[in-house]
Amino acid sequence: MEKLSKKPANSEKSRSVKRPLLKDLRRDKWLYIFLAPILLYFIIFKYVPMLGTVMAFQDYKFSTGFFGSKWVGLEHFRRLFTGKNFYTILKNTLLLNAGSVLFGFPVPIILAIFLNEVKLRGFKKISQSIMYLPHFMSWVVLGGILIDLLSPGTGIVNTVIKAFGGEAIYFMGKKEWWPAMFIISGIWQGAGWGTIVYLAAITGIDQDLYEAAYIDGAGKLKQIWYITLPGIRSTIVVMLILRMGSMMDIGFEQVYVLMNPAVRDVAEVISTYVYRVGIEGAQYSYTTAIGLFQSVISCILVFSTNKIARKINGEGLW
Repeated sequence: MEKLSKKPANSEKSRSVKRPLLKDLRRDKWLYIFLAPILLYFIIFKYVPMLGTVMAFQDYKFSTGFFGSKWVGLEHFRRLFTGKNFYTILKNTLLLNAGSVLFGFPVPIILAIFLNEVKLRGFKKISQSIMYLPHFMSWVVLGGILIDLLSPGTGIVNTVIKAFGGEAIYFMGKKEWWPAMFIISGIWQGAGWGTIVYLAAITGIDQDLYEAAYIDGAGKLKQIWYITLPGIRSTIVVMLILRMGSMMDIGFEQVYVLMNPAVRDVAEVISTYVYRVGIEGAQYSYTTAIGLFQSVISCILVFSTNKIARKINGEGLW
C-alpha cells in the first residue's frame, strides 16, 4: 500500500518539473529559435570534426577511410616527440607567442586608457578608425605593406636609416630581426580590436568615482591606477586567459605571409609545419596527432592560467 501511495506523488513531481520547462520553452521560443543556428554551427563545424581525432591513432588513407585504416596506436606521437624538428618548431611557437603576449597584451589596454582621456571627439574618432582598420585587412595586404615599408632598397624605414648615415637592414631576411618584426606586425594588426573591448569596459565604470577622486585631489595617473585599472581588471583577466589558450595556436596566415627560406629556422611554427607536412605532404594522421597534442597543451594552459588568476585576485573565467 505504501508503494501505491508513493507513485502518484512521484508522478505529480515529474509533471510539476515538466510544466515549468514547457512554460519556459513557450515563453522564450523565439530566443531558442534564434539560438538554434548558432548551436548547429558549433555542433557541425566544431564538435563533429572532433571525431576525426581518431586519425591520430591510425595510418589513415583516403581509399580505406576511418573504418578500414590500420591502427598504429601512439606511433605518430612517438615520431612527433623523437623528430629532430619538433622541439625547434615548439620553441619557435612558444617564443613568438610569449613575445606577443609580453609586448602586445598591454598595448590595447594603454590605447584604451589614452582614448578614454581624449576629449576632442573628432580626433578620437580619427584615431579609433586608424587603429581599427588593420584588423579588418587580410594578412596578404598587411604583409605586402610591411614588406614595402621595410624593403632594404626602397622602404621608408631603411631610407630614413640611410639618411642618418646607417646601413640598410634586411628586417625580413635576418634571423635576428624577423621575430621582432613578427611581434610588431601582430600588435599593429590586433591592437585596435583589443582596444574596443577595453574601451567598452572602461565606459562601464561609474563616473561618480572619478568625480569623487578629483574632489579628493587625485590626478589623472592616480585615477587610472586606482579606478580605471581595477574597474577593468575582470576584463583583463578574461582576455589574458583566452590569450594564453592560444599560446600553441599561433596565426598561420601571419607566419605564412611573412616567412621566407632565409628565416625558416626561427619562423617555422606548428601551424605552418602542419600545413607543409599535412596538406602538401598528405601525412594526415601525423598532423592530426600534432593537432591533438596542440589542443591538449592549450587546455592545460587555459586551466592553469585560470587557476593562477583566481588565486592572485579571486577572479577567473569560471
